[in-house]
Amino acid sequence: MTPHLNVPHAAPARLRRPLALALQLIALLETWLQPLALLAARVYVAQVFFLAGLSKLRDWETTLALFEDEYHVPVLPTEWAAVLGTGGEIVLPALLLLGLGGRLAAAGLSVVNVVAVISLAEIAPAALVQHQLWGALLLALLLWGPGRWSVDAALLRRWH
Repeated sequence: MTPHLNVPHAAPARLRRPLALALQLIALLETWLQPLALLAARVYVAQVFFLAGLSKLRDWETTLALFEDEYHVPVLPTEWAAVLGTGGEIVLPALLLLGLGGRLAAAGLSVVNVVAVISLAEIAPAALVQHQLWGALLLALLLWGPGRWSVDAALLRRWH
């Protein structure tokens, strides 16, 4: 968060009021809208990945078949890829939603997202756009953290 902003004393008199209004707007954005946007990104991305993980758990035989036939995860054996991918889609979204280890959860889901894209031999353009959106939101969460309204922020406030 930006520290308290003041209009520089060297600013021309006719610019002081517009500068003060601009600084107030920045403070409003950073105080209320940025945490709201980060929370919305966490909720949206967590829901997408969590629901994907639940669908894999519901029919494990189909999940194994998909990892065997369609998802060509490099390096990992099929069963490991299925377990790790599904586990990541269940655990990491829960952490992201809470904002507990938010950056770590965003990094982990970024890996899941990238592996999902490179594992498919063919991906529809609309599906690729969705993965790019999720990747952009996860990158924002990785760079700026889960925001003020998260367990991470509450823990930091308590420890300081």
